[in-house]
Amino acid sequence: MLLSWMMMKLMDPSMDEVMTKMLTEDYKDNPFLMVTVAEKLSPRAMMEAAMRAEAGKELARPLGSPVVLSPWDKLLLNPKQLFELPTSDYTGITMKTIIGPKAKKPLQLELPIMITGMSYGGSLSLPIKIALAKGATIVGTSTNTGESAVTEEERGAARFLIGQYHRGGQLSGQEQLKQLDAIEIQLGQGAWGGAVDSTMKAEDIDEHLRNAWGLKKGEDATVYARMPGKNSTQDYIKMIDDMKAQYDVPIGVKIAGTDYIEYELAVIAQTKADYIVVDGSEGGTAVANPTLQDNVGLPTFYTLVRTIDWLVKNNLRERFSVIIAGGLTTPGHFLKALALGADAVYIGTIALLAALHTQMTKALPQAPPSQMLLYTGKLTDKLHIDAAANHLANFLSSCKSEMQLAVQAVGKKSIKELNRSDLVTVEKDLAEFAAIRYAGSHREERKSTEK
Repeated sequence: MLLSWMMMKLMDPSMDEVMTKMLTEDYKDNPFLMVTVAEKLSPRAMMEAAMRAEAGKELARPLGSPVVLSPWDKLLLNPKQLFELPTSDYTGITMKTIIGPKAKKPLQLELPIMITGMSYGGSLSLPIKIALAKGATIVGTSTNTGESAVTEEERGAARFLIGQYHRGGQLSGQEQLKQLDAIEIQLGQGAWGGAVDSTMKAEDIDEHLRNAWGLKKGEDATVYARMPGKNSTQDYIKMIDDMKAQYDVPIGVKIAGTDYIEYELAVIAQTKADYIVVDGSEGGTAVANPTLQDNVGLPTFYTLVRTIDWLVKNNLRERFSVIIAGGLTTPGHFLKALALGADAVYIGTIALLAALHTQMTKALPQAPPSQMLLYTGKLTDKLHIDAAANHLANFLSSCKSEMQLAVQAVGKKSIKELNRSDLVTVEKDLAEFAAIRYAGSHREERKSTEK
């Protein structure tokens, strides 16, 4: 205590000088200038400028962009009380969903919340991948390999494992593909602004990962902007159809949200794929740079609405299951996405934070919690796998209960019964864009719309 008192006294003169300057000096010699600069530039821009000045190369920002343009909070669910009654028992409301119902072996899940593709090696450590698989298994949903390969550890922990057949080639060959419950052909992702090159240097790849990826010692791992050897749209269509012919499980195609979404869907519609994943620009990642994260792509809400509308308009909605991804974090987000037409949602960053729970204190305040999650993290050995799995399962179970209560309020008996008539917004342009109720319309207009 004496030492603390002495330090406080030693600091007093300097603090007094700073305060005097802030209260008396013109801006050009006033430390308060940095506050106004921060208001102009934003603290994020200032810190990232400092990182760029230090590194002289592109940044890699884990967990995605802070720019969220999807207006989820401006959409509300529409409860019923007298003219129609709420569902009597919320616990009986089914949350089951089927991905690829027309496949020989459809993927049947207990709830429509799935763990998105986050790769072992390129993104996450093996312990957190095992924890995600275990947590998903407890509640009867799926996890996803991401841009990696099938490992014995993740496959052993996952009841339902979706594998990404991707532009790096780490997951390929019948030996690996036959182990999967669905195959997802990954052609882009929201956080990367679509599809771009990325390389992991050989010196950053340990022996376990090198063996999993089938690399030679000293060999780099590269994910390319396009599938190697694919030079035309027809090449991709043939690849997807060949995959469908070889495997009984659902075959999906994952793309990033873009203002060209209808053109991309028109290509997928020429294939025999079972499901489509569309990943909005709010999607997370471990390595994409801030420019791609913040400035490229289409927000998740707009991506979803336009995807469903195009499929309906072209009489293709029943052909494809639709999974939406990108910045979805709450049961409310999940419900609204499902009401807009998605069959299921993918979650990533929020699942990681739920899994970490109080284990974050093992890193904070000296280091960010991401050091316990990332493959390159310095604290990955601190993660308690089973505790993380149970906390993820608790999060998903909590989401399920809250979603069931909301479905009860709108008078439905199944999550599959949710539709756009269950949504309302106070924003007229959103109502027109998404073809949902506008709270400001007159009663006569509303009756006319409902007819």
